[in-house]
Amino acid sequence: MKRNLLRTGVDAIVRMSSTRANYWAEVALDVTLCLVLLVEGWLHRSGSLTSLLALALGLLAFSFIEYFFHRWMFHTRIPLFEQGHRMHHAQPLGYDSLPFFLPSAVLLCLTGLLVLVMPLGVALLMAGAMTFGYIAYGLSHFTIHHVRFQQPLLRRWAASHHVHHYHPDSNFGVTTPLWDVLLGTRYVRQPRQG
Repeated sequence: MKRNLLRTGVDAIVRMSSTRANYWAEVALDVTLCLVLLVEGWLHRSGSLTSLLALALGLLAFSFIEYFFHRWMFHTRIPLFEQGHRMHHAQPLGYDSLPFFLPSAVLLCLTGLLVLVMPLGVALLMAGAMTFGYIAYGLSHFTIHHVRFQQPLLRRWAASHHVHHYHPDSNFGVTTPLWDVLLGTRYVRQPRQG
């Protein structure tokens, strides 16, 4: 009985996670969290240079987290991660995402850990920048799949992710190619023979 109830709950969350309402509820919740973290971090800051470094470090940390999850979690055999990501590769225009409450819950836990090891203002600014990075990632990914860009630089940026859908062992970064370049997973077109 408990197993059926648990399975029913998990199935309901999976169904909810593929809806537009879930996607936009997550964006709204994440934006709210980001603003709260950044405002509180600014109010508790300990200097302009330190604050700017915290913001930059938060964005850099998020870019690696994005790469890490995409490469080593979404493209593995861990069912929770792999199943949803496989669905995205099959239907890239879908609204498949995490349950709206999960990213904010994880970001709040991460904020708590940062507060334990660094000054409050620095921790909040860093967490706010990481949250901003996550929002930028989500909106970028959505835009890449739903917009046909005319501007050449934006077309190349979007094409980098589209290549990933044909060569899933490369181009794991969506917002930046930094970690693909540093870790050797950037797709390089092979010259044609003949």
